[in-house]
Amino acid sequence: MITLEQLLASRDARAQRQQDLLAAWPDHTLICLTVQFPGPVKRSASSLVVGGAGLAALLDTFGSVVRHAQVRDLETGYEAYLMVPLPASLVKKTCCHIEDTHPLGRLMDIDVLAAGGHLLDRSSVGLEPRRCLLCDQPARYCMRAHTHTTAELLCKIEQMVADFA
Repeated sequence: MITLEQLLASRDARAQRQQDLLAAWPDHTLICLTVQFPGPVKRSASSLVVGGAGLAALLDTFGSVVRHAQVRDLETGYEAYLMVPLPASLVKKTCCHIEDTHPLGRLMDIDVLAAGGHLLDRSSVGLEPRRCLLCDQPARYCMRAHTHTTAELLCKIEQMVADFA
């Protein structure tokens, strides 16, 4: 289990790592994969399955052009970073396709940062917000309103991982 302070520190460290990678690889697009699990346990056998599946999907898609890759297996969660020499909007559309079509894609958060550090969101490539795992509401709405319990979400996640494995 991690504390809120650990989670916030890991987000700050991830943001700094992203900036460092963008500085080291100018004119490249950064792909940053993290795993979305609710609650205080961010590293588990299931989260590692999701992270590994996400990395495999990204490498299947971009492997021939990946110029640099890093994977971090942390108590605060799985992280993978890939630098590619492709237009950020194309990369974002492709990553959203992975999130939308992969059996575990809803559990993956694939951020895309353009050279210079601009974070692209789904709307920037003409896509709708992601939907909740358990209902048809936008995921952000359910997260903010605490519409579902952590136990309900984790049960759905475990079922998704079991079905994938």
